[in-house]
Amino acid sequence: MTHSATDKPSESIELDLSQTSEAISPFIYGQFIEHMGRCIYGGIWAEMLEDRKFYFPITEDYDPYKSLQDTAYPVVGASPWEILGSASGVSMVREDSFVGEFTPKVSAGSGFRQNDLATIEDMDYDGYIWLQNAGAERSVVKVTFSTGGNSESSTFTVPEGAYQKFPYTFNAKEETLKASLAVEVLSGEAFVGTLSIMPANNVRGMRADTLELLKELDAPIYRWPGGNFVSGYNWRDGIGDRDRRPPRKNPAWTGVEHNDFGTDEFIDFCREINTEPTIAANTGFGDAYSAAQWVEYCNANGDTIGGQWRVDNGNYEPYNVKYWCVGNEMWGPWQLGFMQLEQYVLKHNEVASAMLDADKDLVLIGVGAVDQINADYDPNQAKAEKLWSVGMMEGSADYMHLISEHFYSGETPWTDAQELEPIEHVVLMRDQIRRISSEHRRLQPEIEELNGKTMYIAMDEWNYWDRQYEYGELGCVYDLKDALGTVVALHEFYRQSDLIKIANYAQTVNVIGCIKTSKTEAEFATTGIVLKLYRAEWQPIPVEVPVDAYGHLDVAASKSEDGKTLTVSIVNPTEEAASFDFSIEGMKLPKEAKVWTITGPDHRSHNAPGAERQVDAVESTAKITKGLKAPALSSVLYRIEL
Repeated sequence: MTHSATDKPSESIELDLSQTSEAISPFIYGQFIEHMGRCIYGGIWAEMLEDRKFYFPITEDYDPYKSLQDTAYPVVGASPWEILGSASGVSMVREDSFVGEFTPKVSAGSGFRQNDLATIEDMDYDGYIWLQNAGAERSVVKVTFSTGGNSESSTFTVPEGAYQKFPYTFNAKEETLKASLAVEVLSGEAFVGTLSIMPANNVRGMRADTLELLKELDAPIYRWPGGNFVSGYNWRDGIGDRDRRPPRKNPAWTGVEHNDFGTDEFIDFCREINTEPTIAANTGFGDAYSAAQWVEYCNANGDTIGGQWRVDNGNYEPYNVKYWCVGNEMWGPWQLGFMQLEQYVLKHNEVASAMLDADKDLVLIGVGAVDQINADYDPNQAKAEKLWSVGMMEGSADYMHLISEHFYSGETPWTDAQELEPIEHVVLMRDQIRRISSEHRRLQPEIEELNGKTMYIAMDEWNYWDRQYEYGELGCVYDLKDALGTVVALHEFYRQSDLIKIANYAQTVNVIGCIKTSKTEAEFATTGIVLKLYRAEWQPIPVEVPVDAYGHLDVAASKSEDGKTLTVSIVNPTEEAASFDFSIEGMKLPKEAKVWTITGPDHRSHNAPGAERQVDAVESTAKITKGLKAPALSSVLYRIEL
């Protein structure tokens, strides 16, 4: 499809519905979740306790500021558990640890407590504690849940023998951010294996409020578990009895990986919100055997080692995970296991071949980066420079079905970029998508190994990353101009529908996600408002609109497969309202159309959990025979029934 461009804004939108391009893949509305900050733990997962498996030893040096894990890059280095009573009564025992490196042993008159838990008034909170008698006689242990001036306790007598699991339920008498959970030994001695507490309305461990928004978002495909995280992740740590899975240091980011949300939980998550799973295999510190065994765990029957593990864990039917990423950003020196292109091609092919041997029907996504130059060793000349994506397509075309590309725009933490005005900001992601697509269109025809076929793109990480908000509890706080830029990015994905088949917005919840959560509430960021609306209403067949014909305004159009519904989208990042004459070649317009307008008080307007929405998609009707209108600083989506 050929587009014309002009510097002079057009005053009319004239559409020829016969001028269309390839259907838009629904997977461009995909999402990406990673074990980073509060995306999983504190965002999707409902567990309220930090370090419930005691990765950090409990010591007298309790410092609540060092143990906070509520930021995009949490600062950790000390236990979040505060010793109660005599400090000498709490010791960390390595021998026969319940889970992880060591287990707390607590004597009568001592205990420990975690503070700063958040509660909702009159909400029940369910939990449990694993205890083993550590002395010669029975021990008595009390668990107390306190919410300000109110507290409830459960007392357990722990007999001799193996660890036992003791459940409890408490009711929060008030709303507070200062609740606590305390464990005290009243008599004898006890080992505390692990413990837990979640809101009673959790959905098999997932937060009900977050799930409600995720279902509204209706993203058709999710990528997990990384991201940089996956290159140091051993997937076997994340299966089996959740309480017996070892806590680890997050391999890519700071903080503790609790291993409470593993493969089985991810599949359960995908089924709960009705989405297609994509799993990223570890080609950093990982190996071909481990990747293939992960495929077995997900897709094979019980006649394989991996498949039998899944059955043993109570999941008898295969998960049938079709889409797999073979590694993540292996071109980057920050990546665990980073290597030069020439060697990585060999590793990719080895890993991909093993995965396909485990399941020949997989769709594999190779690591790409069309803008990264990698120096390969060449014995005939000192070093040969090659674009990473080109080298991957030359050396691995037969071992992948799509190639990934990533980009982040805005005031990223690794640049000195300053805040831009809306008209400059909204085009940043569009320009990245154009650049990457143009490079692939230029380079792919020259790659003999492709044999004339198109290697489709999975843009499986993309987003704005606004540096000034990076360290807040919510991660990046997206404002109106970010919402408008996200619409413009979607417009560009629509224009590249013949090349880009998957796009995963990063990272869904908190950090740089389109949903933000506090400890007790969840809300759509401005970008989430956009993604929800366009996923629900945008039609799949792009209709040609001249590119860049409207000055600072960006316009796109599409129609339904049966041609009975037309959608037109206008982004106006300027301070002045815009209006257009509107016509469809050979067709009389209906009088009215449904319209959704996304705007706010100013370009910095944003949404936050627990606060009134500043930016939303407001539905109305409009008389389109009088033209199409786009208010200042807005995105307007028209749905026209023909």
